[in-house]
Amino acid sequence: MTTAPTALAAPAIPTAHASVARRPLAPGDARITGGFWHTRQQRNRAEALRAGYEQLEDSGTFRNFRIVGGAEQGEASGMIFQDSDAYKWLEAVAFELGRQEDPDLRAMAREATAMIAAAQQSDGYLNSVHTLRHSPEDRYSSMAWNHELYCYGHLIQAAVALSRSAGDDELLAVALRIVDHLRTVFGPTARHSTCGHPVIEMALIELYRLTGRDEILELARFLLDVRGGEERFPGVAPGPEYFSAGVPVREARSVEGHAVRALYLFAGATDQAIEDGDAELLARAESVFADLMATKTYVTGGMGARWDWEAFGDPFEMTTDRGYAETCAAIGAIQWAWRLLLATGKAQYAEAIERLLFNAFLPGVSLAGTEFFYVNSLQLREGAKADQGRSIAHGRRAWFDCACCPPNIMRTFASLDHLAATTTPDGLQLHQYATGTWSTGEGPDRLRVSVATEYPTDGLVRITIEEAPAEVRALTLRIPAWSRGGAQLTHRGAEVPLPSAEADAPGPTSAEIRTTFQAGDVIELRLDVAARFVGAHHRLDASRGAVALERGPLVYALEDEDQDGFGHVDDAAVDPGAALVPGAAIPALDGAVPLAVSGSAVTVSPAAAAWPYPIHGSADAEVTRTPATWSAIPYYAWANRSVGPMRVWLPLEAD
Repeated sequence: MTTAPTALAAPAIPTAHASVARRPLAPGDARITGGFWHTRQQRNRAEALRAGYEQLEDSGTFRNFRIVGGAEQGEASGMIFQDSDAYKWLEAVAFELGRQEDPDLRAMAREATAMIAAAQQSDGYLNSVHTLRHSPEDRYSSMAWNHELYCYGHLIQAAVALSRSAGDDELLAVALRIVDHLRTVFGPTARHSTCGHPVIEMALIELYRLTGRDEILELARFLLDVRGGEERFPGVAPGPEYFSAGVPVREARSVEGHAVRALYLFAGATDQAIEDGDAELLARAESVFADLMATKTYVTGGMGARWDWEAFGDPFEMTTDRGYAETCAAIGAIQWAWRLLLATGKAQYAEAIERLLFNAFLPGVSLAGTEFFYVNSLQLREGAKADQGRSIAHGRRAWFDCACCPPNIMRTFASLDHLAATTTPDGLQLHQYATGTWSTGEGPDRLRVSVATEYPTDGLVRITIEEAPAEVRALTLRIPAWSRGGAQLTHRGAEVPLPSAEADAPGPTSAEIRTTFQAGDVIELRLDVAARFVGAHHRLDASRGAVALERGPLVYALEDEDQDGFGHVDDAAVDPGAALVPGAAIPALDGAVPLAVSGSAVTVSPAAAAWPYPIHGSADAEVTRTPATWSAIPYYAWANRSVGPMRVWLPLEAD
């Protein structure tokens, strides 16, 4: 049933008593209305969500619910955690209904909700695949792999989103019955166990925030703290570290094991720290995030180096052609960074979100919005075989047997508006730059701004004050690290001083305008989006002796499609002293701006071609360099015209 007007609400809304430095904007107060991200959101709404509905039907996901509910007969289809795909898709639909009403999407959501509710057992248990394949006595018999709590987590997140953004509480009733059931199974005086795949931690805290029921927060605390300490998942390969259970969360020093599991877990831990005012737990989360960024993150923001077990590797273990960088890991990292931004207000977390959004999340979906990468390697070699189904050599695909990424992408696009800005009692903070409107306060205290920008193609961000109180307020703007020293800020035509680029902290910073604003005031932020080479830490062996290209917030790549006869990008070398020249926008890539970089195409001696390990310094080791001008495009746009050799890291010409 509909209980409230629809308005897009943030995915995470701390309670009034939570310990946060920033708060998300109120439902309806964040709206992307044009430009780069709006285009992608509209395709997600018009194409991807409807295609996702069909995929959920074709994959048997919806049918599983109908069989359990008695509407059909048959056997279960798909993975043991197949239910979760439907829940993430429902969450995406909920956010879209908050952005703009759509009778067709609402009808789809109600149909799916009815199927799910009919599949819930009398005691509150709900897992269609497990119910069809196992007896009731086998419930929670494999906490490592059966993912029952994981599925509950995504159902709860969808229920919260439907209630907040779509005004529909039908799935919320299902979620609350699940919680009542869980409290009879898990807890300090019941079973001491938790799920092999975190997400229930985040979900329960958000449900607590919506309902105010303290017992839900207590269950979330229990499931967070029970994960480590004494051995969990004994005898289950590849060991407790894989499940982020090697040590208690409060003692962790780095992310380990399965990347998505770890990132979801720490996002939940940060939520817990926020609600409990737990400064020690928050400090631990910040420390682990800092280690993650320093030692286990690709230049794209991608996370997870190993195909085996979809896992983080050792520090600085980041191969390019075999890099995993799962799209869901990027989404988990965005969710964690957003919570750290709310908790601390530090610009570094907004900066991380930007890199993740443009270069780790966005490559996971085609420009059309309906095909997806599960894996986001940074190189595809000439002759690469499309072996595993997730290989980038296949190109993007419409769906996967393990279809976690597509609906995860859909829900991220649908909720993107709220990642752009936050609020404090005295003002508004803009963290991501997109055309739209952002507001804080009510009535005569309302501060409302509109933003017009061609970002990331262009660095000009024009902000107009639409409404303002008759009191001093602060408008805070993030100055990206890559533009420090090259940014300019004006208000009412007068230059505003920016924090010094020579400050001790080398990362991003913020500029604040604190004044009594007036409707019609114009603030212009000019960011320097000039292209640049970036290098790699000396321990990053896979990228040693190479550079990557960036322009503004975008990481670039070479693919064979653009090289105009110079050869394969596998043979590219670049001149680090050369100018990086922007070219004409490419219509087939939604106007993406290419970069021309001077260098050479490398060929080896006949002897080295036959045996690729010549004696160093010998004639056989000599190479021939033919001058070449290589053309690079934003990494997110690769493989949208053809699928062929591509690389992010480019060897330097110097031997």
